[in-house]
Amino acid sequence: MLYLMHETSRLMLAPVRYAAEATRLACSSPMHPLAYAPYRDVVAASCEMFERATRTYEKPRFDLPSPERTVWESPFCRVIGFGDEAARERPKLLLVAPMSGHYATLLRGTVDSFTDTHDVYITDWINAREIPVSAGSFGLDDYIDTCIAIFDALGPDLNVVAVCQPSVPVLAAIARMEEDGLPNVPVTATLIGGPIDTRRNPTAVNELPARNGIAWFERNCIQTVPPGYAGSGRAVYPGFLQLMGFMSMNPERHAGSHWDMFDHLVQGDGDSAEKHRRFYDEYLAVMDLTAEFYLQTVAQVFIEHRLPLGTMIHRGRPVDLSAIRTCALMAVEGEKDDITGIGQTKAALDLTPNLPDSRKAYHLQADAGHYGIFNGSRFRAEIVPKIAGFMAAQAKRSAEDTRPILLAKAARTQDHHHPSTGPRSRATKRAAYRRQVEEAAAVSASGEVAAQLTA
Repeated sequence: MLYLMHETSRLMLAPVRYAAEATRLACSSPMHPLAYAPYRDVVAASCEMFERATRTYEKPRFDLPSPERTVWESPFCRVIGFGDEAARERPKLLLVAPMSGHYATLLRGTVDSFTDTHDVYITDWINAREIPVSAGSFGLDDYIDTCIAIFDALGPDLNVVAVCQPSVPVLAAIARMEEDGLPNVPVTATLIGGPIDTRRNPTAVNELPARNGIAWFERNCIQTVPPGYAGSGRAVYPGFLQLMGFMSMNPERHAGSHWDMFDHLVQGDGDSAEKHRRFYDEYLAVMDLTAEFYLQTVAQVFIEHRLPLGTMIHRGRPVDLSAIRTCALMAVEGEKDDITGIGQTKAALDLTPNLPDSRKAYHLQADAGHYGIFNGSRFRAEIVPKIAGFMAAQAKRSAEDTRPILLAKAARTQDHHHPSTGPRSRATKRAAYRRQVEEAAAVSASGEVAAQLTA
């Protein structure tokens, strides 16, 4: 009912919003008398603020210099690749964007920070209200399955960066792949501000689920998509509720920012006003989440702490983090993160006892909040070089570790084709040895190239 009321109010305000926008345009047109009226700047600024406050913000575009292409797709997600053919020669990097209310374009700056040195891909989650009910449900198990499918589709030598919420399903997906001996396990996984163990230094975001319980969220947060959308009838956690939650965490800052924009508009400070527009055009564009995914995430990650306690189940089987032995892990946290407390992401390093310390890394960014550890100038200047260095070093180490495996595999292949009962010719042995050396050298070279590109 709440979703229907929200849509009704939006439609009722539409004529007033259009009138406000028309008035703003009239105040700035030299052909209209309002442009010469007293206090026209105040009137125009007021109209723009009203229009922006009542607008429904559409999904933004990435608008990056690198060309985009879709490389993988399902009803709930698509994977976008950036760059031309030359980019395919660089180390592969998948950014797993959070499915937590904002669109993947929130990571525009994150993508841009890596496109010059990597072959970058990103998960672009679909707004649940645009997905027909006939497409089925999408829960936490489906999210893990999707991660596994994407890792496999992008192939070997993949680096993964999970930003915030997807850290849990990404880690679970890697554990499942390693336990099942599946190919194309990522070489590295960097977890940025992820709620791996929310019992460590809990924030207000972590305390709310623990205090209220899952029944409260089922009662107050789940709505049905109203008519007019492709997903009409689907149970969702609406984006506008998530946005209210985001803004309620820092109401004074958002109120002050909008008041500053009003002043900038009145004073004619177009550059400052445009900076505000760009930020809030992104921040206020929100998407719905499927109800099952939202509730399962709240219950399993924030209330029951299943992953750190070893009780998380995927498709009827336990998720065993001790199965992770080859995928290198890096945890990145912010000193002033008010969403994911210090130590919550680092817990991933403690929960993987069979992963050598040489394949683990940790970085605590000083003076950085949640947004600052995956976007902004400090991220580009201080965090990106550390992540790139970690990926390059692990790529080289992985190539070195793989060389004896390749040699042994080649030897076994030779023995299979040339039984001990039948002597092999000297030329055959020489050719086999040359193949061994060339294959091992190719693997080592790929690691060195990756290191050079990311240095």
